[in-house]
Amino acid sequence: MATATEADVPRIGLVNQLGRFVLIGGFCALVDFGVYQGLLHLGLWVHLAKALSFVAGTATAYFLNRRFTFAAGRTDGAAQLGGFALLYTVTFFVNVGTNALMLAVLPASGWEITLAWVVAQGTATTINFVMLRTVVFRAAS
Repeated sequence: MATATEADVPRIGLVNQLGRFVLIGGFCALVDFGVYQGLLHLGLWVHLAKALSFVAGTATAYFLNRRFTFAAGRTDGAAQLGGFALLYTVTFFVNVGTNALMLAVLPASGWEITLAWVVAQGTATTINFVMLRTVVFRAAS
């Protein structure tokens, strides 16, 4: 049985990738939230529950984005996983920092928490998509 090469993997267009990325991101958020709620229901310490749910959501994002969004081949799997882990570590701090900055500068309106979350999430998501597409899961030349 022949194995697929990088040349055999179909290229997915930018708009299609972005759509898949958003859908997978929504699903992974549900995984994160579901695991979090389940672990809390089991009585796990809230911070450990959040850490484990983040890992579950992030692992799901890696495997689904690798396969369905960026159609990454089997080459450099360890490098891709390392790059993904580094990227998500960095954007975790970008997300938290952006959220804190927005909370510090937005006027009190009753919407500041939601607005800060949207700006932080949008910033981190944009960075993740661009870096996943151009660095972590870039197509072989």
